[in-house]
Amino acid sequence: MRPGVAAIALCLPLLAAQAAPGPPPPLPARMADTGGGSQLITAEAATAGSTTGTLTWWDRTPAGWTRAGSAPARFGANGPADGATRRQGTATTPTGLYDLPFAFGVKPAPADVRVRYRRVGPDSWWCQDNDSRAYNRWSEPLAADCRPGEAEHLIAYREQYAHALVIGFNYRRPVRERGAGIFLHVHGRGATAGCVSVPADAMRRVLRWTDPARDPHIAIGTADGPTAITRY
Repeated sequence: MRPGVAAIALCLPLLAAQAAPGPPPPLPARMADTGGGSQLITAEAATAGSTTGTLTWWDRTPAGWTRAGSAPARFGANGPADGATRRQGTATTPTGLYDLPFAFGVKPAPADVRVRYRRVGPDSWWCQDNDSRAYNRWSEPLAADCRPGEAEHLIAYREQYAHALVIGFNYRRPVRERGAGIFLHVHGRGATAGCVSVPADAMRRVLRWTDPARDPHIAIGTADGPTAITRY
């Protein structure tokens, strides 16, 4: 082999090693918006038709975003849908970036919980009646203008609502027919009616981790396509 050819041959493995891609940045570092705080929950499904995926909670440190924990997640029976155009009663989970107004549960709050926590009682309801002034609000007792058939009696869901976080979808300025009662809660028997659910131990871990002083948000989306989580 000629000397020049040998030199080229010896350089090829080195160039290949230098060109090898490193691990991708953590998901929050690839997102357009994380809410501005130093805590973020991501709920990611593979596609718009997926009813399962992964929930991950992240801390932002001086070194960047680091994973604090993760768990298998379930979504609506019809998968995620664009939160801006989502319709009530479609069994879809709204995609987008949302705050976490408060927590609640049939069971007492886990130890060391810092987020505001409301205990579910016999008269605790979540109004989903589009004609009610209490639309998409906790109602205790049930508002006079909210029909019981258009509301969730929270204590009836002892397993799912043992512990939960309210997801701020359509919450601050509710749009009628957009949807109500979207929570992060404990798994039931299968896909949800539009919420995000995780195993009971993961839900307790998320509650203990959540710190209102760090402005936590949740981003819900898919791995790719028009509802890709990196758009938020």
